[in-house]
Amino acid sequence: MAFEHLKLDREGGALRVTLDRPRVLNALSPAMLDELRQALEGPAAQDDVRAVLLTGGGRGFCAGADLAETSVDADISDLLERRYHPIVRALATLPKPVVAGVNGVAAGAGMSLALACDMRLLSSRASFAVGFTGIGLVMDASCSYALPRLVGLGRAFELVYAGRRVEAEEALGLGLGERILDADGFAEEAWHFVRSLAEGPTYAFALAKRELRASLQNDLARQLALEAELQGLAAASEDVREGIAAFQGKRPPRFRGR
Repeated sequence: MAFEHLKLDREGGALRVTLDRPRVLNALSPAMLDELRQALEGPAAQDDVRAVLLTGGGRGFCAGADLAETSVDADISDLLERRYHPIVRALATLPKPVVAGVNGVAAGAGMSLALACDMRLLSSRASFAVGFTGIGLVMDASCSYALPRLVGLGRAFELVYAGRRVEAEEALGLGLGERILDADGFAEEAWHFVRSLAEGPTYAFALAKRELRASLQNDLARQLALEAELQGLAAASEDVREGIAAFQGKRPPRFRGR
């Protein structure tokens, strides 16, 4: 599958999806959004892909919607449902780790994409900006869902109202990222991390992802029931038998993701 606005690299069970419009800081055109949906629903969804890295080419992660190609006079609700929402749903539901490698600025819908991933690795040159309200719009592409859950309601209000840029160190402290890597060598270090995830117990990772995502809505009783159900699936897997055998044999496990 050939793409004009994305680069896909595969190594073992790891897939790297690179947003590739560096001249405009990887701003999201309609064509790029269509390609990203296709990549997430196609190559990234293959069973033998066990972990995914989403990152940006050049010096930015994603500057948000390309306003030169997106009209606010159009039916924005329809645009969001057709082009953005399938991407957000795919990032949230792919049964494997999905990591954002935030190599530079993530603004507007670009910030939404990063927050929709399971976790974020930050370059020391990374930054976030909610962006929407600066041009009179409100959050979309799931930003209003993820942001208060990550940073708390009051801090989310402050970031939205102030419209300011948050640099990497502050972003880490707020909970917008999980780890900072030096900008020199960031691409390879982020890729190494995702490759290591792909060699791990990715069936358990997929079940844990279901647990954690569901916990945002479930009450205790429903979450306990889900834990019991998914633990049953995990306990019946080949990976758990390999994990126990490796532990007992005092050797590294060789997980197969099933």
